[in-house]
Amino acid sequence: MRLPPVFIRVLALLAATAPLAFADVQLPKILGDNMVLQRARPVPIWGTAAAGDAITVKFAGQEKHATPDANGRWQIALDPLTANATAQELTVTATNAAKPESNGEVKLKNILVGEVWFCGGQSNMEYSVNAPSSSAPAAVPTDPKLKDEIAAETYPQIRLFRVTKQTAQKFLVTDGWTDCAGDALNKFSAIGFFFARNLQRELGVPVGIVGSYWGGSRLEQWVPDEAFKKQPAFAKEAAAAGRLTIDGRPAGDYFASMIRDLAPFTVRGMLWYQGESNIIASNDGIRYADKMQALVEYWRGLWNDQNLPFYQIQIAPFLYTTRKDMLADKVTPLPHGPDELPKLWEAQFLATRLPNVEIVPTTDLDNHFSNIHPAGKREVGQRLTNLALTKVYGKTTPAWQGPLFSSVEVKASNLIVHFTNTGGKLSTRDQQPPTLFEIAGADGTFHPATATIAGNTVVLHSDDVKEPTAARLGWSETAQPNLINKDGLPAYPFRTNGPDWKPAR
Repeated sequence: MRLPPVFIRVLALLAATAPLAFADVQLPKILGDNMVLQRARPVPIWGTAAAGDAITVKFAGQEKHATPDANGRWQIALDPLTANATAQELTVTATNAAKPESNGEVKLKNILVGEVWFCGGQSNMEYSVNAPSSSAPAAVPTDPKLKDEIAAETYPQIRLFRVTKQTAQKFLVTDGWTDCAGDALNKFSAIGFFFARNLQRELGVPVGIVGSYWGGSRLEQWVPDEAFKKQPAFAKEAAAAGRLTIDGRPAGDYFASMIRDLAPFTVRGMLWYQGESNIIASNDGIRYADKMQALVEYWRGLWNDQNLPFYQIQIAPFLYTTRKDMLADKVTPLPHGPDELPKLWEAQFLATRLPNVEIVPTTDLDNHFSNIHPAGKREVGQRLTNLALTKVYGKTTPAWQGPLFSSVEVKASNLIVHFTNTGGKLSTRDQQPPTLFEIAGADGTFHPATATIAGNTVVLHSDDVKEPTAARLGWSETAQPNLINKDGLPAYPFRTNGPDWKPAR
């Protein structure tokens, strides 16, 4: 008998949403066949079972035991594991002498051990390998050479876990862990894939990549009320009655359905590409740094790792000034000034004052300022790989970041801007004098400045500013500074008279 299509769809939804279960033993969806477990760290395995059950977990020669609490929840932690590209089996057994009918065993097959990373954010992270959608394009259609490049290899040591975009169910919906091939690969984040591919090549161990992203999402949608209530910057919102609202948007829209049930699955670090919607919907500016602190600290608590690496991608140049946006009331216009994007860049960078938070640049990867989804995802993936290899794995790699503003000094009518991360040499991409520098005097009005490289500094001068007090670089939404370091990476936009943001403690 042939089942009606609607019935088939219902069965598919149930399979995607139901935890793995046998008898009274249930495991979360993030624990399943084909997964990669993190090496060299304790690995939690958790689930639910009937009261009175004795839980035994066996994997890689280890045997751990647990007893469910009053709510049926149980958790063990595997001792740190050694990387292993040979498929193994994990078993969870529940036994109950008083209720032998509830005895059961769950077997998870084809498990590898290596490195596990998470990637999240909005459409530029959702931007897939080869499955364009209404909310995000895909890499292969924008660069047809990628199709042959990707197809030229197989990826047996890479596993993918993609969370389904949905809020109807307040729990995780997913197809589970899959091989890095076919439809699963095509639909996965291009940046996540390139990062995983690069990392696997460099480290020679299995890599698992977990993806949870949604085009058009704002940062505050990815963390619940309590994350913001812990931050002094949101004291006013926290004092209001009812569900916490941040800049017109209820907090945590996507948290329960797309993040919560992933923890505490051990990951090595987080990749985060998001921020465009926090200009489009609210012109966040420096407030974005406060939101980043709420996100980073809450997720680190959720994963029980206060030093979990959190690596951002700078959002790309784009003509926000051409948009006709509204506030949350859908009545009040929200115009975007030409400095709204630089102010968010500034907030992204200031968030790196949080421990183990970094950012990779992108201003050199996009020449189409009317396209909010620039290509160059392979390059972004490579910069993230270089960052992780350097900071997490202690390897010597090509640079992942360009020159960074360090300090400024006044010398007569000039400003001397000092940079770090130059690789010993500042230069320009086009062999022309440095562009997009401006200086201002006491009146705060900025004027274009001539710029001259002198070692690890740039000397700035303007005939219109006799007594300069401030400098800035790349302070526009289409900024592509030509100043680069020895490795050819662009200087990060800055201003010397901006807010002195520090993480709240």
